Amino acid sequence: MSFYQIVFSPSGGTQKVTDLFTKSFCPENTRIDLTDRSRDFSLLSFTPEDLCVVSVPSYGGRVPAAAVSRLHQMKGNKARAVLLVVYGNRAYDDTLAELRDVLTDAGWSCIAAVAAVAEHSIMRQFAAGRPDAQDQKELAAFAEQVRMKLESGADTGSLSLPGSRPYREYNGVPMKPGAGKSCIQCGLCAEKCPVGAIPVTDPSKTDSSRCISCMRCIALCPKNARHVSRMLLAAGSVKMKKVCGGRKKNELYL
Repeated sequence: MSFYQIVFSPSGGTQKVTDLFTKSFCPENTRIDLTDRSRDFSLLSFTPEDLCVVSVPSYGGRVPAAAVSRLHQMKGNKARAVLLVVYGNRAYDDTLAELRDVLTDAGWSCIAAVAAVAEHSIMRQFAAGRPDAQDQKELAAFAEQVRMKLESGADTGSLSLPGSRPYREYNGVPMKPGAGKSCIQCGLCAEKCPVGAIPVTDPSKTDSSRCISCMRCIALCPKNARHVSRMLLAAGSVKMKKVCGGRKKNELYL
């Protein structure tokens, strides 16, 4: 049996949750980075003995389109999959349902799922500091439940998840990062952008038609030169305050 992390985590929150889950479940694993747009994912093929933790953030209640495309290229071959969706304290809507459909279509057998909270990738005051110690304890305990289910040989084909079809419509958000005067043209953001929205020849620019507002460029910039509009950020924070307030629970499905 081989263990895999298959992760789309542009700004690090989804990876952090994934690491907390796999730490106690399968600490020795191979990580497959779904943000790597240069990789040929069609070369990846799994076996029924393999276990894959497939992790994505929820963008507007949906799986990021780039992650969908790259997962569809792989061959699941009835490998077992634990679905892990991470959201920024609003709601994950149809993300789990869509991820399950994507993985089932690609040949995986979905055996368990988690909808976990992490710090919002744009408005970081929401769910600040999460995942925290309580989250770590919950994820570790659930990982042990999944392990026991696998070892017991219990039915792994009856997973029931929330979500609607057709999926919730998502057209992106208007907050697209740009670079200020402190940009040194190092090109790191252009190299690491999951969708190639930053020109290599002029990394101070952003192709708004391709940008998915994942905020990776902001997280990676060594000079803190990239940012979103402060006015839009303030307006978005006011709009989201009511739905993102309070402590949301992690939801576990087995």
